[in-house]
Amino acid sequence: MQQMIDLCVNPADETIHIGPLRVRFLLTGEHSANTIAVFEVVVPGSQRLNAPAHSHDHYEETIYGVEGVLTWTVDGKQIDVGPGEALCIPRGAVHRFDNNTTQDVKVLCAVTPAAIGPQYFREAAEVIDAAAGGPPDRARMAEVMLRHGLTPAAPKA
Repeated sequence: MQQMIDLCVNPADETIHIGPLRVRFLLTGEHSANTIAVFEVVVPGSQRLNAPAHSHDHYEETIYGVEGVLTWTVDGKQIDVGPGEALCIPRGAVHRFDNNTTQDVKVLCAVTPAAIGPQYFREAAEVIDAAAGGPPDRARMAEVMLRHGLTPAAPKA
């Protein structure tokens, strides 16, 4: 029996603010039989990802550059992704990103299969917002990440 999917355009009208970053889902797992989730991320100039580097064992994440250049660090290698460029982050690769420019950056992220959704970003935003501009509570952030299938990388010594 084939699963019925509720067809719609941009199922999540919500913009999730994670500190200065903005995330907006264009396609969620519930609208794709859990095969793919696609979300847009806007990273203001000179911003670093405020969550720890992480990996995920249950899905690939593909990044497509729309505006500006975002620097991804994947297993220790820095990779710039600009407009029209794509980067596939394989399962198990430790990664993070930084905007090393003064220009705002916009990327599309596709997660296959759709193992992550808006709820992860809402919960991560709560932890980051509670830090009031300081570093987020690492234990709380790790708990949120682990619950949603992300494995925080060990802190650098």
